[in-house]
Amino acid sequence: MSSSLKLSGVMLLALILSGCITHQQQESTPAPVEPAQPSEPVQPPPQPQPGENVPPPPKMKTLNWDASVQPLVAQMLKADGVTPGSVLLVDRIKNSTNGSLQTAKATASLQNALANNATFTLVTPQQLNQAKQTLGLSPEDSLTSRSKAVGLARYVGAQYVLYSSAEGDVKSPELQMQLMLVQTGEIIWSGHGDVQN
Repeated sequence: MSSSLKLSGVMLLALILSGCITHQQQESTPAPVEPAQPSEPVQPPPQPQPGENVPPPPKMKTLNWDASVQPLVAQMLKADGVTPGSVLLVDRIKNSTNGSLQTAKATASLQNALANNATFTLVTPQQLNQAKQTLGLSPEDSLTSRSKAVGLARYVGAQYVLYSSAEGDVKSPELQMQLMLVQTGEIIWSGHGDVQN
């Protein structure tokens, strides 16, 4: 073999090896990454300018809770089996409609309708909150569990519990009430009526 052939073979081998090395270096070097640009800039919602008309917030429908609870309370006070002078625990009115209701106003109307009756002595909201706190219940706890309500009623010395709920469509709900005798768990009166606007 001639020396020029050896030399050209070595050179060829050197060229091949040097090509492999530079090729490997190119593969291991990551390609620069360009951050993606959003197609359109995101605009914040327009803020009303001073003097500009702002749309009013959606109005909650006002319901006449006083006129709605009074006929039911009158019926309940005449119910058979009610012992005059008994202590009554009034649960918060539960919202079982398909929307949002001002149940605090409804419960206040129910408390007001019962405030000056000659049949029951009411457990005051303060007594109820104190008892809930002592028993580890949230002040907002609606006594959906009958056993919870009975336990609370016994704790405050009530003989009766009044459950109330607004049912159906929020635009024209129906008010349902049940009076339960704490000692036996028996429902001794129930009534219902449409909530008036």
